[in-house]
Amino acid sequence: MSKKPLILVVNDDGITAPGIRTLIKIMNTIGDVVVVAPDSPQSGMGHAITVDSTLYVEKITIDNGPQKDYSCSGTPADCVKLGVREILKRTPDLCVSGINHGSNSSINVIYSGTMSAAIEAGIEGIPAIGFSLLDYNWNANFEHSESFIKTITENTLKHGLPQGVVLNVNIPNVPKKDIKGIRVCRQARANWVEKFDKRQSPMGKDYYWLAGKFVNLDQGEDTDEWALEHNYVSVVPVQFDLTAYQSIRQINTWNLND
Repeated sequence: MSKKPLILVVNDDGITAPGIRTLIKIMNTIGDVVVVAPDSPQSGMGHAITVDSTLYVEKITIDNGPQKDYSCSGTPADCVKLGVREILKRTPDLCVSGINHGSNSSINVIYSGTMSAAIEAGIEGIPAIGFSLLDYNWNANFEHSESFIKTITENTLKHGLPQGVVLNVNIPNVPKKDIKGIRVCRQARANWVEKFDKRQSPMGKDYYWLAGKFVNLDQGEDTDEWALEHNYVSVVPVQFDLTAYQSIRQINTWNLND
């Protein structure tokens, strides 16, 4: 009999979030599951790690599933580091992160704790996928995403991923019957036009709330934003080597050694 794959499950919305509980349920049908997730929401943490305070991990029971659950005081990236280095007895065959409550398409991948956890696993040489549903509601319905997540996960386990690449998967928030399929895409060129809502406390001290609007600058029909707008599940291969190789020759023409 073949051995079941060992799957590390992480997220950034916290270990009790409905999204990760759904992801755990799906992964339990595929392999042996160990969960290491933040004890509180860590959205927008990016690739932050804890270096100036202690980290705590506690084995807990949330439901009657066969998985092992560990609650961590740190960031999503911390969860992967602790899972791989301290909790698991061997390197996992796969790391899955999510299901995030909200989009991580386009430029959002930079800020995402969900994707940073997947990227941290990729740095460790572990195939990894970040899953997100385009619904920010805590009580979002993840049911229609389950078959797509299982398909992408099983294919990743079967075929593997290129060295230095992880997958960023976003799922439209529409009924399953309206989803047209899965498209492999590139990241759309987009950004946030940001502003700050300035207020004043009762003590007379200024404080700010970050606000803004997402602006898609890319009209390409091969992007994640186009796919999601047209009710496809988007799959973007993400590389964490940030070198702009095409710029090396141009910058080498500068007079840097004068």
